[in-house]
Amino acid sequence: MLKTRIIPTLLWKDLGLVKGVRFDSWRRVGTIMPAVKVYNTRDVDELVLVDIEATRRRQPPDYALLEEIAAECFVPLTVGGGVDNVDAVRQLLRSGADKVVINTAAYVEPNLVCSAAERFGAQCVVIGIDARRDESGALECMSHSGTRGTGKEPVEWAKEVERLGAGEILLTSVDRDGTMHGYDLDLVERVARAVNVPVIASGGAGSYEHMYEAVARGAAAVAAASIFHFTEQTPREAKRFLMGRGVPVREPHVLR
Repeated sequence: MLKTRIIPTLLWKDLGLVKGVRFDSWRRVGTIMPAVKVYNTRDVDELVLVDIEATRRRQPPDYALLEEIAAECFVPLTVGGGVDNVDAVRQLLRSGADKVVINTAAYVEPNLVCSAAERFGAQCVVIGIDARRDESGALECMSHSGTRGTGKEPVEWAKEVERLGAGEILLTSVDRDGTMHGYDLDLVERVARAVNVPVIASGGAGSYEHMYEAVARGAAAVAAASIFHFTEQTPREAKRFLMGRGVPVREPHVLR
């Protein structure tokens, strides 16, 4: 059985780490390199790093910064932000990324997903799906860091990107992001049931119980930010909690 992964998310803007609520009101929470060094020691399975401004500013990824980060990071890196062509995927992988998140560009040019998967392998291609509910509760995929509607329904879009070659889906609830009120479990379950690739649940984790709930609904991994930035809860203790609930995880060093 595949082991459930604990994945801290680092969002950066203008070289500083930020964290917001519902993709807004960004608050600075530090700088990148110290955070990476801390997570090196905390039994995380991966790190997700996303430049939240690159796409909106039409800027390419910062390859030089990624090289610096990768040189100090001892866990797999999944990197996103500003990825809109195959060459950007290639350069990110050469700069130290293990996987690349494609989000906004996939709506504009779906063949980018095919091309990236064919050239670099599906395991390198993560599709970011940021979903928001309207007043009726209907879900819509959002692009440009949650600021623009796409007209796409998340479950159908997830099935489409899987068909195109995505190896994994990073599924974020815009409404739950930064609230620490728990993941959108209905969203997680519906998408996880619809596809055969791993789904990373993101947006809303405020406790270890929330993580367990997402896994119970089908998430292969849980991504979180605020819980690790603003509370005393840690990835290592999250693993211990999940182990206690019978969830297979990579055993924390402290328990060996």
